[in-house]
Amino acid sequence: MFALFQSRFRRFSDDTQGYITIEAMIVLPVLLWLFGAGWVYFDAFRQQSVSQKANYVIGDMISRETDPISGTYVTNARKLLRELTKGSGNESDLRVTVVQYDANAASWSVVWSKKRGNQSVLNNGSLTAYADKLPVASGGDQLIMVETWDLHEPIFDVGLSDFEIHTYSFTRPRYAPQVVFSNS
Repeated sequence: MFALFQSRFRRFSDDTQGYITIEAMIVLPVLLWLFGAGWVYFDAFRQQSVSQKANYVIGDMISRETDPISGTYVTNARKLLRELTKGSGNESDLRVTVVQYDANAASWSVVWSKKRGNQSVLNNGSLTAYADKLPVASGGDQLIMVETWDLHEPIFDVGLSDFEIHTYSFTRPRYAPQVVFSNS
């Protein structure tokens, strides 16, 4: 009995013929995991790019306005943001702020700020956090600052947890020297 077992084991160990199904069973899970991880990370970078482009669209849209901006306009801009980023209802936040440069004081100040979502409006105190991001300007120049926040949830668990995509952009008014906000 032992000799029979030993001869079969020797024949098995001497066999150099490969079996693709066994090799595939070993390698396929690793390949699938790598494919899934690549997909998740690519999707995260894609969503970041989509969010930034949606931000640019909203900033450009507001910069072309010659009529006063209303609260309804800002609400609809948030709806546009959700449509462009394919975000769900409560995950996308928007803040539109118009800032003006004072050459005498060499500082920026908030003209008006409106938000939709969970973020707070920007005021002169919180504007100091953006001092190094604001461009060089002349006295009286205004900028439209658009900020968006979007929650990204990866579809597979490959080590990347949910995270918030925060984008911002600055745009100068195009057809009017200023963008005015009106509640009427």
